[in-house]
Amino acid sequence: MTLSVLRTLDADDRSAWWVQTAAGAAPVRTAAQTTGELIADRAAVTAAAADPTDVVPVAELALVSPVTAPCRVVAQMTNYRSHVADAGMNPDTVPLTFFRKTSGSISGPYDDVLKPAHVRFLDYEVEIGIVLGAAIPVGTAVTADNLADLVAGLVVTNDVSARDLQLPKTQFFEAKSYPTFTPVGPALVLLEGDELRRFGDLRLRLTVNGETRQDGIVEGDMVFRPLETLQALSRFQRLDPGDLLLTGTPVGTALSAPPKPIEIIGSLLPTHVKWKAFFKRQASNPKYLADGDVMELTVATDDGAIHLGTQRTVVRYP
Repeated sequence: MTLSVLRTLDADDRSAWWVQTAAGAAPVRTAAQTTGELIADRAAVTAAAADPTDVVPVAELALVSPVTAPCRVVAQMTNYRSHVADAGMNPDTVPLTFFRKTSGSISGPYDDVLKPAHVRFLDYEVEIGIVLGAAIPVGTAVTADNLADLVAGLVVTNDVSARDLQLPKTQFFEAKSYPTFTPVGPALVLLEGDELRRFGDLRLRLTVNGETRQDGIVEGDMVFRPLETLQALSRFQRLDPGDLLLTGTPVGTALSAPPKPIEIIGSLLPTHVKWKAFFKRQASNPKYLADGDVMELTVATDDGAIHLGTQRTVVRYP
């Protein structure tokens, strides 16, 4: 049975942790301030769920991200076959690649997403976030047998992207690292037993102003699953409890590859001319996020056995 952990801040900006129960949110009796510390005190979460006291309605809580910063935020590129094809690449040959985001980009599940004044094309990507539950030093052997021991739980994440910075600069770090560019939550769903085996059954949904933009299931679409991903990361990147791994997004983002004839013509142009023409076309794309747009993101199995909650954020322009 999953445990849904929520986080608030007290008047002194100290973490307060809650576990969601049928009766409401029960406080977790713990001194943990970081997500890593909370994971280490999982017994306190289990105790609060088993014997909830002082329960309050979840709606009364001012929830913040259940993943605390600072932490490592590592993300996978083009990791769904549908998204790879939409980007004009071959899903059968796409490599396993990563990029980093600053943990300063993490924001709460209901916080506004703030567009920097110099950004024109703001995009969205619903993703399953994996929260690490154990240290993975470089050289660790990650296997099917110990994978569940290394993964503490899952969260809903939105990999917000400034496409007009990402593409011409051919790098992701700046374009995806501005404050509020990684909304996380509402819940950190701790997994137990064999629940991680249902990872493939998770459905990712994102709507903008009620219009479905992304709707995909992991099974059959995700290229590199968590086992293969963590095996690759452990060759060069240390990870610790509370670190966050974003696992890619299905088709449906505002950005998609141009038709092949236009792409071929663009490749013959000088770089600055190519990008100027590309973004001139993008200016007529209504899917980029506008001031006041409301995004709702949900990740869950269709039977509801695993439900990471629903994230709701509003886009704000300066």
